[in-house]
Amino acid sequence: MFRLLLRFWDPGAGEILINGVPSTSVSMRELHRRIAVLEQDTFLFDDSIAANIAFGRPDASMEEIVAAARGAGIHDFIETLPDGYETKMGQMGSRLSGGEKQRVGIARCLLMKPDVIVMDEPTSSLDVFREKELIHTLREQCAGKILLMISHRRSTLTDCSRIIKISEGKAEEETAI
Repeated sequence: MFRLLLRFWDPGAGEILINGVPSTSVSMRELHRRIAVLEQDTFLFDDSIAANIAFGRPDASMEEIVAAARGAGIHDFIETLPDGYETKMGQMGSRLSGGEKQRVGIARCLLMKPDVIVMDEPTSSLDVFREKELIHTLREQCAGKILLMISHRRSTLTDCSRIIKISEGKAEEETAI
């Protein structure tokens, strides 16, 4: 489904609509600008935390970067670092927890202001309390957007409006919550 959404594959039948617009009617560049992806293992490169958050929008202002970090619940942690937002990932990347890395990735997605956010196991490195907090924040931050969460943990999906279980390449069950 993810590969179809990003047009890595073409559907055998039908079409993919994003907010009522066929995905084939926009360029690949524009499509990928409208879709933010958070992988389970967020990739951080050897630059500042601010640059890592702004990866998808290098022209973003510091105020926008901080707002995205606040939205992802990582701002307070960043403020405790010796160089704050200018802390280099080479210094901190290996010392960040999985949850902190995921929150930097979430901030990156929020900063892009896409139409669609696809998150692969967005809370896998968080405890139950942080998971609930993050899901609540995502609901607020992503109001009016399409948010697709891929998860094996049912607790991650408790606030979703629809759950579609994919088994052996087919939508096996659809449950409205």
